[in-house]
Amino acid sequence: MTAPSSDVILERMMSLHPKIIDLTLDRVWRLLAALGNPQDALPPVIHVAGTNGKGSTVAMLRAGLEGAGKRVHVYTSPHLARFHERIRLAGDLITEAHLTEVLDECYAANNGETITYFEITTCAAILAFSRVPADYVLLEVGLGGRLDATNVIARPALTIITPVSMDHEAFLGDTIGKIAGEKAGIIKRGVPCVVGPQHEDGLAVIEAKAASLGAPVIAHGQHWHVWEERGRLVFQDESGLLDLPLPNLLGAHQMQNAGAALAALRHLGFGEYVCEAAVTRAEWPARMQRLKTGPLVAAAQGAELWLDGGHNPSAGEALGDLLRKMPGRPVHLVCGMLNTKDIRGYLRPLAGLAASLSAVSIPGEKNTIPAEDTAAIAASVGLEARVADSPLSAVQDIAARHPDARILICGSLYLAGVVLRENG
Repeated sequence: MTAPSSDVILERMMSLHPKIIDLTLDRVWRLLAALGNPQDALPPVIHVAGTNGKGSTVAMLRAGLEGAGKRVHVYTSPHLARFHERIRLAGDLITEAHLTEVLDECYAANNGETITYFEITTCAAILAFSRVPADYVLLEVGLGGRLDATNVIARPALTIITPVSMDHEAFLGDTIGKIAGEKAGIIKRGVPCVVGPQHEDGLAVIEAKAASLGAPVIAHGQHWHVWEERGRLVFQDESGLLDLPLPNLLGAHQMQNAGAALAALRHLGFGEYVCEAAVTRAEWPARMQRLKTGPLVAAAQGAELWLDGGHNPSAGEALGDLLRKMPGRPVHLVCGMLNTKDIRGYLRPLAGLAASLSAVSIPGEKNTIPAEDTAAIAASVGLEARVADSPLSAVQDIAARHPDARILICGSLYLAGVVLRENG
């Protein structure tokens, strides 16, 4: 009898809870106990929360640690093209055989009890990490922090909170302070916390939480600083100054993400070579990624084709800042978003920078905003908008009308995943 594939088991797991998101740790603790508490058998963990920049910061940490010759487990979400992207074991994506094994074991141990998809798959990742030797685990929070399924590590080596902004208000609260409180839930007693640039309300909440737990804070603007000078990244903390190349991940916001990664690496005792590896070797798809081959690139003909998965107002502002620094070609957007996002807030910073927007519905996503609604909202903020049947048809239409275009597909990581799958 043929063993079920990981896709089959993942599909079964989708039916174990009526909601996609239901924040609590009770179900996770129950399943981890049934699995023998693998979270207690992990290498040193670096736990990363925040609204923006978590993934990029994790990517830079991984590049730096691997540059130091360390074996690194990594857990991130969501995936773009395949679920396997969420789990790296000692540097490599988890194999189909290994993924199927841990998923099947978690499904059996759960014994049909109610549990969300993210919770049970996070337990599977932790189980896999516990069985493969490594030097570090990089653990990215899925949503929030305090009640996120990743928040089961009693004493991580380090926690990191990247910039906090408005997002997922229905689950985390309707103010920066409330959201920061949820993110600060990953802070542990006595464990240092690296804090990226924050709104003053968010910083106050994070610092208060850290003080209540005796957790040292390593905060941007106080304990570390990062800036660009003469085309270089300059980082300074209490150990001294680093003069490094600019991050290979594009955008001014990546300077701050690099700063958080560098503050963490310096706290862990790593030197300049490792820090340079962090900023020059990081790879993170769908973060202003230039697509260079594939069917969509062929459809673009002579036009440039870019992909970005940012999806909240802060991401829109960062994208706008970057586009201002990329002159030479008119920008045409292809945009699709989920109905849980602030689409108007995301698009407003892009008005005036883009020559047009082609709205698409995200294929296969029941929570997609219909393309017609996206086009209407885009027009309301001053963008010339039209509706397209698919990302491919949008790219073909833009390339035919504007062969010198810079085409940017944007608005959602789920749309980015569709694009990466279609582009092969």
